[in-house]
Amino acid sequence: MNSGQNPLGTLLWTFGLMSLFAVGGANSAIPEMHRVAVDVRHWMTDQQFADVFAISQLSPGPNVLIVTLIGYSVAGLAGALVATLAMCVPTAVLAYYVSHLMVRSSHSRWPGLIQAALVPLSIGLMGASGLILALASDRNWAAALVTAVAAWLAFATRLNPLWLLLAGGCLGFAGVI
Repeated sequence: MNSGQNPLGTLLWTFGLMSLFAVGGANSAIPEMHRVAVDVRHWMTDQQFADVFAISQLSPGPNVLIVTLIGYSVAGLAGALVATLAMCVPTAVLAYYVSHLMVRSSHSRWPGLIQAALVPLSIGLMGASGLILALASDRNWAAALVTAVAAWLAFATRLNPLWLLLAGGCLGFAGVI
């Protein structure tokens, strides 16, 4: 499908399909979103993608806001609406039917096995998301160092990640990174 001729159809197909594989939420699909938006469709640059991700994380509301912002950058308000609905509706419908199936099978072993198997998959996808974002945004040694220190602080302390984001934003605003 040519995104130049029908960007709304491309957004619908891209995010509708992606939503079905976003085990663990929209953030677990960040690597695929980056691949599609930056490498395949050339909707945005690495830096624009990193900026859209940062805005989506700092804004109140669900993490799926990144999809809305990508859709907006592709096709304005209509693109934002189509991308958001494409990312949310298929998974909501799937979750509805799977939850009914799991309620009926609550005495069976397989629902617990599936849930246990999805935990490491979700963790791996989110780790891949972090790597993709670090590679997309760390363009010099100072930025890479800030990312490494922030990751270590987030892991080793109980410091609220918003303080780390604020510090990174201030360093970026000051021109350090």
